[in-house]
Amino acid sequence: MKNLLSILTAITFATTPVWVFAHGDGAHAADKAAPAKKEQKPWGIAGNTSLVKRTVTLSMGDNMRFSPDKLTFRQGETVRFVIKNQGNLLHELVIGTKPELDAHAAMMVKFPGMEHDEPYMAHVPASKSGELVWTFNRAGEFDFACLIAGHYQAGMVGKISVTASSR
Repeated sequence: MKNLLSILTAITFATTPVWVFAHGDGAHAADKAAPAKKEQKPWGIAGNTSLVKRTVTLSMGDNMRFSPDKLTFRQGETVRFVIKNQGNLLHELVIGTKPELDAHAAMMVKFPGMEHDEPYMAHVPASKSGELVWTFNRAGEFDFACLIAGHYQAGMVGKISVTASSR
């Protein structure tokens, strides 16, 4: 039985995406000196701070809400998000598509202690601030949320609209 459990555990780790084991209260941003990886996502790509033309301040709290919860950007815009956690709990900002956020939130419920750190997310301890820089190089309707187990389900979500650039 012990060998069977070891085999099943090994299969689970081998077939589960790396980001699944990536969340929690730990040192999420312990290595912020490392440059953000530049991976194109449907909602954009990690931005360069030298290209920031606009800063948006978002507040979040234990009422499980973001303020503001609706944002509009122009395609190609690089934005610095300053995220202020006004609550007593850890919260986060994760940008994505609704299907990706839904899937990630479901994994967070199954594995509430997982840790992750991607350029499109910021984990902000209670009463602290964080930031991220993102380039919205694709037009469309996107979402943002706090995916800590229970927070997403309580409605801690927002909408992002990126309008096409007129070239």
